[in-house]
This record gives sequence, structure tokens and C-alpha cells, in this order.
Amino acid sequence: MTSTLTEGLGERAGAKTAAFLYRVLDADRPASSSGRFCLEGLDEVLLGRADSREITRTDAGGKRTLKLGITDRWMSSQHARLSRVMRTWVLENTKSKNGLRRNAEPTTRAELADGDVIELGRTFFVVRLAEPLAGDLESEALHPPAAGLGTLSPALEARFTELAKLAPSNVSIALAGPSGSGKEVLARAIHVLSGRTGPFVAINCGALPDELVESQLFGHKKGAFSGALEDRPGLIRAAHGGTLFLDEVGDLPLEAQPALLRVLQEKQLLPVGGTTPIAVDVRVLSATHRSLETLSAQGLFRDDLRARLTGYQAELPPLVARREDLGLILSALLHRFAPQRVFSLQLGITAARALFTWDWPLNVRELEKAIEAALVLAGSGTIELEHLPQALRNPVPVRRRQGDEDELDDARKRELETLLRGHGGNVSAVARAMGKARMQIQRWMARYQLDPRNYRT
Repeated sequence: MTSTLTEGLGERAGAKTAAFLYRVLDADRPASSSGRFCLEGLDEVLLGRADSREITRTDAGGKRTLKLGITDRWMSSQHARLSRVMRTWVLENTKSKNGLRRNAEPTTRAELADGDVIELGRTFFVVRLAEPLAGDLESEALHPPAAGLGTLSPALEARFTELAKLAPSNVSIALAGPSGSGKEVLARAIHVLSGRTGPFVAINCGALPDELVESQLFGHKKGAFSGALEDRPGLIRAAHGGTLFLDEVGDLPLEAQPALLRVLQEKQLLPVGGTTPIAVDVRVLSATHRSLETLSAQGLFRDDLRARLTGYQAELPPLVARREDLGLILSALLHRFAPQRVFSLQLGITAARALFTWDWPLNVRELEKAIEAALVLAGSGTIELEHLPQALRNPVPVRRRQGDEDELDDARKRELETLLRGHGGNVSAVARAMGKARMQIQRWMARYQLDPRNYRT
């Protein structure tokens, strides 16, 4: 079964959608909770400063109103209004002193588009115009079943609920999504909910040296090869009773795939140099940012192994596609990196604005590193724009197009061809020229179907 986390439930036949307003981040209290509010059936939303958070729904004179009181001292008591106009929503300044912004630009009135970021005082909101009517339609207190499964998006929440239900089973789960989007965090959450008492062992298949893949995964017997001075159990046996997470499984060499298939089918493995199979009990999760179907079509990944790994497929969206979760993710990072002062931390307004303006091409991992460094640079003070990476200080957002991944592949292939011609098909020389390991060059050549013999003179 295939489920794409970026696929909205509203795109399924018969599913009803509605507009949602998300309170994402308070720059003065970045560790505080976020909230979501369904706009279905409403005519207007009034937003203003209040001494405590207030949510009031009224129906007077046929006008259905949601009033949100925000504990933001930079907001006016009657700051802004959202009004339904036909099938969309319009943002208007009412009686604010500090004005408002849409997508970082000052405005007094604007028709909203899906994903727009609204800035009132020092509080940031995100608008979604077609989210599924699922789960709690109004929520200010999220209680995810495990760390890593928190989201404000109803569509994403529905998928996370499915993953939580699957966690205690033995169904193999394949996670897809761009690098840095949080696939390992999601895998750890599944392990926590699985009830398995063994360890969580993560293996980056792309980082295993070709000549040592089988011995590192399946272990080896003493004397199996030069340098095998003792028995080694291997990484798979290290996960016995627990969860084995195969990250970048698409990079697993073709030669090692039959042995992994045996583990999945027979629940046993044969160490390198061994003669007796060893039983192993592992729950297998996998992840890749590449298409296993494409790799199979290219003859680089076994169809039978792909079938065993993909009992349930889920795809994580990039961070730029889930701006409504930026506050949740940021709060989790602040709790991790600065637990002693997390509730006294503040973001400067330009720093907070930059977090929403930037498109995060490297996803959650990029945000994580940016916040970790900013906390150190800011010391005990407020995190300002100057504490963020240089790229984020540029007020013009860098848009990453959908085809950038393909363009990167094309550029890399052209560079490889040029270097192979220049070095007469000498793979070691090409590796030195690119500053990469020889095995990485070999994998790229296999991916792009480049034969070094064709470049020898």
C-alpha cells in the first residue's frame, strides 16, 4: 500500500476540505504552543491582543465570527480581520498601530493564497485554503503519540496516525522524501511505538564501503578474509529484537541485495565466511530520497527486495511545504539544545521573519544546524538576524524549483563524462579530481550507466 504524506486527503474522491488558519510562532515566546483553527462555515475572523488566549465563536445577525485573542503585546486589541469573499479570504488591517505583513511585505489589504504567511505584531500565522476536514478541527494542545509525529496539518496528521497504527506490527515501512526532511526521526518514532525491546540501529547504506558492505551488515567469521582477526556479529544482528533502519537503501550495492532479501524472507543471515545460518529477529524500516521503482527499471535494485521493503510506503514533504509546522519543529529544537532556558528564549522580529522567508532547501536538517549555531552565537540574549547563517540574511528568498534534483543529476553526469574523458577512464583520477571516494564515483557511474572503458584511449 502506498501513501504519500504530501497528498492531501482532500484530493481523495468524496473528501471534504476547508480553509484553516494556523497560529505558528510567537517570536517573543518561540517555545510556546501552536494552534489551528478551521474556518469552515465562518464569515470572518477577528484577531487582536488579549491578556490570555481567547477563542470565541459567535453568530449575530447572520454573521458567523471567530474571535482570536492573542497574548502578543505588539498587537493592537483590534488588529486585523479575515473576511470570506466568495471562495477565498481577504486580510485587512483594522485598527492596528504596528500594521501587518503578508509574506514579509507590509500590506493593509490582501487577497490570500494557499500557504500565505501573515505577520501580526510578533506572531506568525499560515493560511491553508483546502485542508481535509479530519481530526480535531480546532486545537491548541497537540499530543503526538511519539516525538517526531507532531504536526498541525490534518493531512499529515492522518498519515502519522496510520504509521502509529502500523508501528506494533511487522509490516515493512519504506519512507521516502528529500534529504534532511526527517525520515530517521520518523523511523525512531515508529520504533518507540513498536513495543520492541531491542535497540534501534540506523545504517546509512550509502556510506558503507563497497568491499565491506556484506561483512559490516551480516558480520563475518574469523579468517573469512585478510584482516578478519575475530568473529564480528555485524550491524543487522546488533538490531536483534529491535528495529533495523536502512537509510538510503537505494545505494545498497546490487551484490549485497540477495543476502538482505534472505534476512527479510527467512529471518536469518549467513555471516561472511560462515556455513551455518543464524536466526535474527528485526523489524525493518527503510528510507531513500531516490525512486526504488526507477532503480529497479535500471537494473540497480532487485524487484523482489523492493517488494519486501515496501509493505507500506510514505513520503515526507520538504520543510517548505509544511510552514505551519515550523513553530512545532523550532520548539522541539529549542527544547533539545537549550532545555535550561527554553522558556526565556526570544527571536528578534527580523530573525523570525527570515525563518519564514527562507525556503530551506536542505530541509529540517538545515534548520537544526542554523538554530544550534544561533543559540551559541546569541549567548544569553535574543536570537537576532545576525546570528543566523548568511544565506538567511538575504531578504530575497531563494526558490528551489521542482526540477532542481534532476538538474543536479544532469550536471553531475556531465561533469563525470568530462572528467572520464580527461583522465582516459581512470576512475581513481576522477575520484581525486572530484574530491570523492572511489566507491562513490563507481556508484554514480552505475546510476548514469557510464562505462569507464568507453573513455580509455
